[in-house]
Amino acid sequence: MDKKVLRDKMLEERSKLSHEEIMIKSRAIRDKLFSLKKYQKSNFIFSFISFKDEVNTHDIIRQSLSVGKRVGVPITIPKERKLLVSEILDFDNELEIGYYNILSPKKGYIREVSPNLIDLVLVPGLIFTPTGYRIGYGGGYYDRFFSNNKETFKIGLCYEMQIAPEVPRGKYDIPVDYIITEERIIDCTN
Repeated sequence: MDKKVLRDKMLEERSKLSHEEIMIKSRAIRDKLFSLKKYQKSNFIFSFISFKDEVNTHDIIRQSLSVGKRVGVPITIPKERKLLVSEILDFDNELEIGYYNILSPKKGYIREVSPNLIDLVLVPGLIFTPTGYRIGYGGGYYDRFFSNNKETFKIGLCYEMQIAPEVPRGKYDIPVDYIITEERIIDCTN
């Protein structure tokens, strides 16, 4: 099992989803997330900003802000392959297209905060296993971030089609605690 082959295959499979399918599945995932006690009790959420055919997090971020939660989004530092957490207050006005064509805070709206404030991280990925391991996009940004923030509660968001029995694992791979798909919530901590 080669990570690159698996990655390319899943990117191709996921790209076949229609916009309507993505929105329906994303709403189901959002509703499951919002039903979790862990989410309800959280004050500060760190969420990836979805792009293309990923599970849509734009509504999750907007609604979290509207109910008074603090929300951080990633700023990528490609040279160091590092993620910084920047708090956003207004999803629609504070972001612009950044690295990898992903929305990122505009210069005037970068509000870096300590990862220690984070109660919960919404994690992107291409393939997840029921035990919480994942294949991301190959940059290692999230595994590096988690290696310095081990106690942070991690929830992978993906479509049911992205669940696989297993994936190749490296010694630096850090599993997520939960996975939410449109069909179920998987507790990976057992």
